[in-house]
Amino acid sequence: MAFIQENDKAEIKAQVGELTNEVNILVFTQSENCQYCGEVDSILGEFAGIFDKVKLEKYDIEVNADLAKKYDVKRAPAIVITGAKDYGIRYYGLPAGYEFVALMNAVRMVGSNNPELAPETMEKLSEITKPVHIQVFVTPSCPYCPNAVTLSHQFAMASELITADAIEATEFPELSMQYNVRGVPRIVVNEDHHFEGAMPEEWFVEEVLKAVN
Repeated sequence: MAFIQENDKAEIKAQVGELTNEVNILVFTQSENCQYCGEVDSILGEFAGIFDKVKLEKYDIEVNADLAKKYDVKRAPAIVITGAKDYGIRYYGLPAGYEFVALMNAVRMVGSNNPELAPETMEKLSEITKPVHIQVFVTPSCPYCPNAVTLSHQFAMASELITADAIEATEFPELSMQYNVRGVPRIVVNEDHHFEGAMPEEWFVEEVLKAVN
């Protein structure tokens, strides 16, 4: 059964827009203990097939352990979106429901080589001088989560020091417990700074700077 219906493909293409650059989607799965790996493979295959400039690469996290290590992928299913370089954009889990929007947004940004941020935000991100790891815990039924995920991915694209992971909370319960996820979106920056809920770009960047400073 197809995940993306034929009459939805034109709308998806319109929302993503014209891609001027090649986009690579690397998906890491595993043969055991991965409930949604098959679904992730299928939905990404259908999604990539809509666009001429989107290439899908499929890997096994154990068979291709060296490549997984290169991209710092430690669990599956994992999605890495790259373009001219690796921007640090990651998604762990099935990008279904509202989170399909976050996938489209990431491909649009990378394919247009534009993080789509305000100049003031870009200036603040340029002040970061040490690595930042942003984790955004989400669920497919959360309408506020794609905005938080997209902002984190925008920050990652704008700064070489930022890596941003979207994590589907119910698929990775051990991580949800570790970071005390009670509601989504829950954002964790550098392990010990956290906040919840959707917020505008200017507030989000300030929270990231608090964690760094």
